[in-house]
Amino acid sequence: MTPCDLSSIVRRFAVAGAYQEAVPYGSGHINDTYAVRCADGDASRRYLLQRINHRVFRQPEKLMENVARVTRHLRSRILAEGGDPDRRSLTLIPTADGADFLHDDRGDYWRMYLFIEGARTYDLVENPDHVYEAARAFGDFQRGLADLPPPRLHETIPDFHHTPRRVEAFREALARDAAGRAADARSEIDFVLRRADRAARLIDLAAQGSLPERITHNDTKFNNVMIDDATQRGLCVVDLDTVMPGLVLYDFGDAVRSGANTAAEDERDLAKVAFNLQAFDRLAHGYLDAARDFLTDAEIDELAFSAWLITLEIGIRFLTDHLAGDVYFKVHRPGHNLDRCRTQFKMVADMERHADAMAAIIHRHRRP
Repeated sequence: MTPCDLSSIVRRFAVAGAYQEAVPYGSGHINDTYAVRCADGDASRRYLLQRINHRVFRQPEKLMENVARVTRHLRSRILAEGGDPDRRSLTLIPTADGADFLHDDRGDYWRMYLFIEGARTYDLVENPDHVYEAARAFGDFQRGLADLPPPRLHETIPDFHHTPRRVEAFREALARDAAGRAADARSEIDFVLRRADRAARLIDLAAQGSLPERITHNDTKFNNVMIDDATQRGLCVVDLDTVMPGLVLYDFGDAVRSGANTAAEDERDLAKVAFNLQAFDRLAHGYLDAARDFLTDAEIDELAFSAWLITLEIGIRFLTDHLAGDVYFKVHRPGHNLDRCRTQFKMVADMERHADAMAAIIHRHRRP
């Protein structure tokens, strides 16, 4: 959108001061995000404006109801604990008429958050302590929502982490081969097919009642935690579009997938991609320091497996999108989703070689 268009959107929110500028912000694959600056005399304040991709999130009203309930509950918990809710959680800025989001004349959906200054996210781990801090932040996020009162949150993307159905979608995309790419991805396709029979393990345990349903983030990439510039502590969990009912194991697994990778998610040189067992140790330590008191033994027992499963699942999703013609994830070069897929599968293979060591690490950290 042009700056003029964005200024008209910003003016429909209850911001402090007059619109000054809006610049693209972040590295997300799905939504369009802008850092907005407004000024009132000599004082200025920044906000985060997002256009929700309603072709991906097809129930934006329900999505925003989830976001509003979660952020308000976390805010009340942080206040009760003596913390700063403007920095420890996302703060929605209402529209001028008091709504939690804007549905504009073009049919687009917009939301605005207070910009958290003095903190940032990292696409790649630069400080080993950040791994512990990010994992602790995700565990604390789950802990803070453990007492969210009914009703149940909306399931805004049904079966989001239903791995067997992700495998089914992959098989369907492979059969269609809409973009004519299957022949060049034969190795990756075979990688999935050799492991597909293990995809249902967590779903089956949940169906048997062995794993409880909880409120989970469902996209716990390392770059979804803001790290405080001054303290270097994990400050705030962001990107709440997929917050909904789920298994805590999905969150831990995805945190490992992101935080224990030695390279970027889309690294082309697979020699740079490896599973970092020391980072896994820090992730398990940080997560369990925040979450062990409310987790069941069955949940802790499956943490190591969940890292393997979710890394495989995300790789399957990237491969499925590649076969379908790049219709879900934003791509910035030919073969981008296949590059992403290959990094995930390299991690999966490494995890398989370190399975015993991963289990031993979980055992060591399951008690304080």
